[in-house]
Amino acid sequence: MKGISYSRYGGPEELAYGDVRDPRVGPDSVLVKVRAAAVNPVDWKCREGHMDRMLEPVFPVVPGWDVSGVVVQPGVSVTEFGVGDEVIGYVREDLLSHGTFAEYVAAPVRTLARKPRNLTWEAAAGLPLVGLTAYQVLSRVLQVKRDETVLVHAAAGGVGSIAVQLARHLGARVIGTASAHNHDFVRGLGGEPVEYGDGGLFDRVRGLAPEGVDAVFDTIGGEALKVSANLLAPEGRLVSIADPDVFDYGGRYYFVRPDAQDLLRLSELAEEGVVSVHVSQTFPLERAADAHRLSQQGHTRGKIVVTVDWDAEEGVAPAGLWQGAE
Repeated sequence: MKGISYSRYGGPEELAYGDVRDPRVGPDSVLVKVRAAAVNPVDWKCREGHMDRMLEPVFPVVPGWDVSGVVVQPGVSVTEFGVGDEVIGYVREDLLSHGTFAEYVAAPVRTLARKPRNLTWEAAAGLPLVGLTAYQVLSRVLQVKRDETVLVHAAAGGVGSIAVQLARHLGARVIGTASAHNHDFVRGLGGEPVEYGDGGLFDRVRGLAPEGVDAVFDTIGGEALKVSANLLAPEGRLVSIADPDVFDYGGRYYFVRPDAQDLLRLSELAEEGVVSVHVSQTFPLERAADAHRLSQQGHTRGKIVVTVDWDAEEGVAPAGLWQGAE
């Protein structure tokens, strides 16, 4: 099958389009025909070797953890999904190997949920990682409650834009940091935008929340952590998904986990109109390197997505792929 892979750590130029290894469908997995796969900052961080201490690479690596597609073959013990089911997934293994930037991916059922019926393939592919991150941090770690004030950093980005929507759904007031050109976008999500940069963030947030904020969702790290810690009200909570130094400020670091039930809930919230996914740009699979370059520039509004041509007969596993236990 065709896909994207890299055989060593490096820049976007290491991403090659061509033949990659066919996935093997384990007993608790399904073979998914990929329609779209979202780009996340963690993808280029993995490609450059920044995650090497956490995730062992098995070269050549097919990148990508987010996917939307159609089940074409269930594993021998799978009852949750059948041929033709439309699914989304946060398909993360405990090593770097078989990702979603390919025509097919073998996905464990623990990583999947049904695709929201009202989302396009591209928007659906952009939901799993950022949606699960926002959902798990807000509901499980920060435990945001009605009428609390939450500060979300990079509120126009992938994780931030979902976090604003979910926090508002929980009944919280949301202040979101964003560049000036994204302020209207953040307002449209239900947040109150403030400019970051130039050293004035503390005063701008304090102007909106004089007594401090109850919770901070950090997606940036660095200087934002120090400012955030000083903005907390008594008993306030601080979580970062970007910088382990958050521990130095009395906060907690969080790395998103695959969770089928959480993902199903996100699918339901999308169908209820609570959560939407903004797709800023799409690229065909063979231009995945360009998608990585754009992601690495930062300041993306919403999601960048790679699309895969639908060139196989729907509902039929391709010839030559492993067909399960004999």
